[in-house]
Amino acid sequence: MTTEPSKPGPPPPLTVLYDGACPLCRREIGLYRDLPSDTSVCYADVSDAALPLPEGTTREQLLARFHVRRSDGELLSGAQAFLALWAVLPGWRWLAWIGRAPGAAWVMERGYRGFLRWRPALQRLAARLDRPKPRDPAPR
Repeated sequence: MTTEPSKPGPPPPLTVLYDGACPLCRREIGLYRDLPSDTSVCYADVSDAALPLPEGTTREQLLARFHVRRSDGELLSGAQAFLALWAVLPGWRWLAWIGRAPGAAWVMERGYRGFLRWRPALQRLAARLDRPKPRDPAPR
C-alpha cells in the first residue's frame, strides 16, 4: 500500500485510511496532519482508485467508515480506529485515555454510528461551505 510519507525502515505505527473526497474527512485529517508529531503516522486517501487496498477489503468498506491499519496489519474501524490514532497524536492522547474507561468505547462507537447517518447531509453542507463565494462586482 502506498502511503505518505514513505520512509525506509520499519512501518509507521498507524496508517490512516481516509476518504479524501469527503470535505469533512479532509478537514479532520488536515487537523491531524498539522500537529507536531513525534510519531510516524501515514495518511492514505482511499478515494484514490490507484491506491492498493489492504487485503480482504473493498474501497466501499473503507470509504463507509474511518479505518486505521496498525504496523502489524491489524485493521481497526470506527471508535477503535479513532482511539488508536488519538493515542499516538500529541494533544489528543487524553481523549484516547478517556476512551479506555469501561464502556466509553462502546458509547463512542454508538455515537459514531449515529454520526454516519448524518454524514451525507453534513458532507453536502461542508461542500457548500468549501465553494468559493462569488465576489461582488466592482463599482462603476
